[in-house]
Amino acid sequence: MANAAGASEEELPRASSADEEVVEEEQIGTVNERLLDYRSLNLRRHAPNNTSQVAIVGSNLCPIESLDYELVENDLFNQDWRSRSRSAILRYVFLKWTFCLFIGCVAGAIGFFNNLAVENIAGLKFVAVSNLMLADKYWTAFAVFAGSNLALLMFATVITAFVSTAAGGSGIPEVKAYLNGVDAPDIFSLRTLAVKIVGLITAVSSSLHVGKAGPMVHIGACIGAIVGQGGSRKYGMNWRWLRYFKNDRDRRDLVTCGAAAGIAAAFRAPVGGVLFALESLCSWWRSALLWRAFFTTAVVAVTLRALVDVCERGNCGLFGKGGLIMYDVTADNITYHLADLPPVILLGVIGGILGSLYNFLMLKVLHIFSQVNEKGCTYKLLLAATVSIITSCCLFGLPWLAPCSPCVKDDCPSIGRSGSFSNFQCLPNQYNDLASLFFNTNDDTIRKLFSNGSNDDFHKSSIMVSFITSYVLGIISYGVAAPFGLFVPVILTGATYGRVIGMLMGSNTSLDHGLFAVLGAASFLGGTMRMTVSVCVIILELTNNLLLLPLVMLVLLISKSVADSFNPNIYDLILKLKGLPYLEDHVEPYMRQLTVSDVVAGPLRTFNSVEKVGSIVHILKTTGHHAFPVIDEPPFSSPPVLYGLILRGHLLSLLRKKYFQPTCSLAGSNHASKKFVADDFAKRGSGKQDSIDNIELTAEEMEMFIDLHPFINTSPYTVVETMSLAKALLLFREVGLRHLLIVPKSANRAPVVGILTRHDFMPEHILGLHPYLTKSRWKRLRFRTSIFTKFFRAPSI
Repeated sequence: MANAAGASEEELPRASSADEEVVEEEQIGTVNERLLDYRSLNLRRHAPNNTSQVAIVGSNLCPIESLDYELVENDLFNQDWRSRSRSAILRYVFLKWTFCLFIGCVAGAIGFFNNLAVENIAGLKFVAVSNLMLADKYWTAFAVFAGSNLALLMFATVITAFVSTAAGGSGIPEVKAYLNGVDAPDIFSLRTLAVKIVGLITAVSSSLHVGKAGPMVHIGACIGAIVGQGGSRKYGMNWRWLRYFKNDRDRRDLVTCGAAAGIAAAFRAPVGGVLFALESLCSWWRSALLWRAFFTTAVVAVTLRALVDVCERGNCGLFGKGGLIMYDVTADNITYHLADLPPVILLGVIGGILGSLYNFLMLKVLHIFSQVNEKGCTYKLLLAATVSIITSCCLFGLPWLAPCSPCVKDDCPSIGRSGSFSNFQCLPNQYNDLASLFFNTNDDTIRKLFSNGSNDDFHKSSIMVSFITSYVLGIISYGVAAPFGLFVPVILTGATYGRVIGMLMGSNTSLDHGLFAVLGAASFLGGTMRMTVSVCVIILELTNNLLLLPLVMLVLLISKSVADSFNPNIYDLILKLKGLPYLEDHVEPYMRQLTVSDVVAGPLRTFNSVEKVGSIVHILKTTGHHAFPVIDEPPFSSPPVLYGLILRGHLLSLLRKKYFQPTCSLAGSNHASKKFVADDFAKRGSGKQDSIDNIELTAEEMEMFIDLHPFINTSPYTVVETMSLAKALLLFREVGLRHLLIVPKSANRAPVVGILTRHDFMPEHILGLHPYLTKSRWKRLRFRTSIFTKFFRAPSI
């Protein structure tokens, strides 16, 4: 029969330490120190782990699960590996590289298509508005501008709210959580991919202050996950050679390659894409994965180059020759001296402060917007409409305050023809510099701000208004339930801020204002997203100028260091806001004061190595646990020993195939290999879970037995109960575990003490068990001494 003991597991709400009968009937009981067979354990038992197993995915609350990155070693799987031929192994390796090639081609094509669609849709809108403005039909122009913006954003919000809520936002927090070991339903489904692409195009075309880069990471990850599903039973794609990829480890690698390909496709930055995945997304990395990710992004670069060549023949409409966000705008003879370093250092310091304030304000706004979105689809649409109208009013109204400047050459538009600058309300052969920044796609605006030799193109007041507007609109736009990202808006805001600093410096520096814009974008990226190496390389690939390297490195290091003193990066804040149980790459100091036995809570369910079918069904129906320790007891072993760990999914497969025997005896591994193959235990796609409720058994079958020996993972990771929680966390995260068994220090006790899962390492759970640690001096260093720093510090979520 199944036993109960004190431990923690992945179930919401977690059962408390009550007797077994109360746990079976109520699932939540009061803490009871009499723990059946483990009454003699002198371990501290505390309240249950009540950390949530639901999180905000996209814009809706969804159940979440952990991923199984650990290799299962049992008799059946070992025999399957031994039976594989050399050709099967070579085919497996070949398929990995083929999938990477496919991911790179598809991600590159989608990135090109997104840019092409946005430039043409937004371009048609701007041309129509410009023609109306030149004809002095100002109110009609505003109606067309605001109406088209509203229609585009509402379409993106509608398909997100009603078709796939997981497609909302940038998707980077979800991808980052997945690569950390957190799974959620539909984040990588084909439906989410389709909504992400279409919604991204319409949302970015709506003049909202958003970008394409973040969603491209999610799109690339979706492509990798779909390729790594190992086929589909629903659509009849269930070929035998795909079964090797029906595991979380291979899917994780393909998702990583896809995410790197997404950034490469968004910025045409292959090296930056690999470094972005390594620095910002992945919790686990190895050299073989580095090679495949680099190969994938290289394929993206080749695909983009081939598709952009098509535009050279003028076949891309308003996309022109296909610049594709490559800001090849800086001069080849950039020079700087020691006297130019103080302005650069100032850029970094201010960028760090502005970035941390940006994160703080955005988190406040997201709190409010999430409460609105939780009320239903109607409120999501109303919120999107409100933000769209506010944005249209700002973009159309503020340029009326800007002065007019004379045009140079053919920079000004005329009816039926576009130009580099916008005429807006100005006389012929004049342009409005603020309208030229607002009435463009974000990519074209950034290109203007980065341009070398353009110190006299913009007025100081216009750049200041543009900076404030970009800063505010970027904060209020992100909470709308539609697919878009933060990367490009942050670059745009940083570029305007850099221009402001360059103008204020005046003749005190020899640096060009376009260079100030590049450095401002880098400093603001460092202040909000806290990335250094990847952002540095992406900036260099965007500007195509290696001479910027020392200055970009300096400004990134300063801005990140300053911003880290106030709050975490924006994606970590959003992860926490969404409730995704992300395991950080650092150990909180107070974890060194605790042992693993200090955080285990709730009853642990164990099975005998030969277990009754009725007992298995009962435990599976009354718990949500995903793994169970298996104890070998007399007559199969004396004394009782921990034989291993068996997964819930494997138990469901045994019940589904009715692998039963009438007596409590050993069946043998040969008997199991005749009835099962490894593919019978393959895990389903992301977010899909089997259920015990779908299995029907007779009363006679419930009295039969199952020999679990051939299906048990005989080498699970274990730690001694005296190990520090900090050390256990490092092992748990680095190996990518879902379950970590705790064994006793002495041999004369029960063979297993408990199980650690992801939620047992969450600060909310630990500090809930040990409230005194909240006042401990052993916390991460943050500046907390002044009202100023308290204002910037992220609120507790």
